[in-house]
Amino acid sequence: MKNIFRLFVIVSFASCLVYSCKPTEIDLTSADTFSVIQSEILNKSCATSGCHQSEKDPSFIQHGLILTSDVAYENLVNKSPENITAQEHHLKRVIPYDFENSLLYQKLLFESSHESELNFGSIMPLGNDMLFKGQVEFIRKWIEAGAPKTGIVADVALLDDRTPSLATFEPLSPPAVGQGFQMKLDPFEIFPYFEREIFVRKPLQNSETVYVNKFQIKMHPGSHHFILYGFRNTATLPIANAVRDLRNKDNSLNISTFTEMSNHIFYFGGSESNFTFNFPAGTAVELPANMQFDMNSHYFNKGAKPYNGEVNINLHTVPKSEVKNPLKVLDLGNTTFELPPNKTTVATKSFTFNSNVKIVTLFSHTHKLGQKFEILIKGGSRDGEIIYTSKNWEHPTKTDYATPISLKKGEGLTSRITYNNTSDKVVRFGFTSEDEMGIIFGYYFEE
Repeated sequence: MKNIFRLFVIVSFASCLVYSCKPTEIDLTSADTFSVIQSEILNKSCATSGCHQSEKDPSFIQHGLILTSDVAYENLVNKSPENITAQEHHLKRVIPYDFENSLLYQKLLFESSHESELNFGSIMPLGNDMLFKGQVEFIRKWIEAGAPKTGIVADVALLDDRTPSLATFEPLSPPAVGQGFQMKLDPFEIFPYFEREIFVRKPLQNSETVYVNKFQIKMHPGSHHFILYGFRNTATLPIANAVRDLRNKDNSLNISTFTEMSNHIFYFGGSESNFTFNFPAGTAVELPANMQFDMNSHYFNKGAKPYNGEVNINLHTVPKSEVKNPLKVLDLGNTTFELPPNKTTVATKSFTFNSNVKIVTLFSHTHKLGQKFEILIKGGSRDGEIIYTSKNWEHPTKTDYATPISLKKGEGLTSRITYNNTSDKVVRFGFTSEDEMGIIFGYYFEE
């Protein structure tokens, strides 16, 4: 028993060295409001390994925010966020007396209060146990009182309200009859400490060719992405309306689902919980009659409690007479890279077109090791020109070109992706979050 106790003390001490353990017990009734926020919320839900604990966290390049007790206040109050949309709309991480324009508060709302459907990134804590309504209200009161570093400005009794902040899912209203389609993924459970990715094949139920000029996505937060895939070969389709998991409950790969992914073609998707995308005027994505989609939803749950995923997507259509240029989908992936452990690697791959094309939209997709995604023109007078850059793997930049990028037959695009493999193993292309990807997505039309 003495040896076991000695081992416990050694392990506990070592853990404290690794994770900078400090006593967190404070008298909540007499502590400064921000000290309570730090102790009871930031330390427990935010300043954790892999999230906002140090610059070594893989996600740091996305948010640039450390929330440990020595720097959290200075990093929050009156500081500009990394999120481009938040910057453009003059949000700061915390603006004293203004919780509505404080990104910290907005990131804690599991049901977005922004009817404008702006992309402020994932709701936090990402994939972890949601904050309680009392915790969110405690933070709101602190901001409303001027976000002071010292002083008691919010009633600590608010923390007794342990109602989950995840409200009932509010579905999208479907498009008007004859103006589009709505597709749904009904509620499905995200198991504790599990990364669940599902596929469900559903028909669009369009009896003729239709043209989509706008799509909307609404889903519960905690998602990595939602994608509508088409099929390269429609002669071999998975069973309709059945949930197919990428992982079994023991976390092993479901080989049949994994194999089916090679038949996918990207059509529509996003990673924001409430998102709208409009295609440029005079363009629309052409969908053939009897279109079949594989609905793909990917959620993380890093917490001890299950919650449900649920997705609505609206595809808004216009008459063919309003479509000057029918759009096709870009889906250009580098599947051959290899990322050595503990090393930064730049992977490139070029793709060429068999006809003259004009590109109207570009965006990208990697997993968490992707630090920077650049797209360059391949060939012609603009050879080597960088036309797209994104430094946010979780919410990649979506770029619309008012003047479409013209490429002649034989010219193309090059993906140049900087990866930082912080793990101790070689990482290659794959479909789990522990693998990597490098895909150019977008839309174009042929001349």
